[in-house]
Amino acid sequence: MGKIAFGTAAFSQDGGGYGFGKCEDVNSLVEYALEHEINTFDTAPIYGFGKAELELGRCIKNIREKVKVIDKSGVGWHSSKRVNMSNDPKLTLKMFEDSLRRLDTEYIDTYMIHWPDDKVDIRYPMEVLSQLKYQGKIKSIGLSNTTTKDLRLAQQIDLIELVQMQCNLFENAFDHIELEKGQTRMGWGTFDKGILAKSVSKNRKFSKDDARSWAPWWKKSNWKSKVSRASKYDESLFDYALHYSLKHCDYALCGPKTINQLKKLIHSWKTKVNYDEVEKIKNEI
Repeated sequence: MGKIAFGTAAFSQDGGGYGFGKCEDVNSLVEYALEHEINTFDTAPIYGFGKAELELGRCIKNIREKVKVIDKSGVGWHSSKRVNMSNDPKLTLKMFEDSLRRLDTEYIDTYMIHWPDDKVDIRYPMEVLSQLKYQGKIKSIGLSNTTTKDLRLAQQIDLIELVQMQCNLFENAFDHIELEKGQTRMGWGTFDKGILAKSVSKNRKFSKDDARSWAPWWKKSNWKSKVSRASKYDESLFDYALHYSLKHCDYALCGPKTINQLKKLIHSWKTKVNYDEVEKIKNEI
């Protein structure tokens, strides 16, 4: 069974960008996670326009050796805070250095290229990451939301140890990519922005600091149809959604915003489920 990784988009709060509104005391969430065998934290500059990195860095400053930090390049923003997506190697280096500063750390455990960029051969930013790895500032390199083609090209430059893709009952992007032996799988979107946790209803109003209140990607996601499909199942859907990702990935990426949500997540992690039933729901939903 896979492990849980903590998605720090939950730490964005009122920072803007890709985030989901207010959360409880971040330090308490980090401490509770560590007490319950969750020590991998995934972040990115676009989460709160850097706020998530600042919050995580503040919390782990004195316990750095106890945690594993995953960060990413490629999705940043202009001075107007308009999203900018580019794997230009100069930008890759700048984003890394900015993230290192916000995290207030000397190294990042796994650094990833966040999204493919049709305008830039992935081998160019990979050369930057390989050099940073040689310098000890990155322990390993990963790709997120990638393609088989980019994965093969990237491996011409350096070893890709972690691949991060969407993986949930609605969509398993790992079905559309060819990984190599030994590469770690991390699934994001475990509960599909709360739909599979049954915390999103068709009439739910999202706060202005929640990206779901304004983001085009959310409005185009057919989310109300998904809510209807999820509504056919009882509260055990939460367990089935988590265990689907745990079965298909080495890590299920989840972003609880409260201690109670984190407790529920950990309890579900330890709960045994019928995997035949999990796959049945996958085929139905």
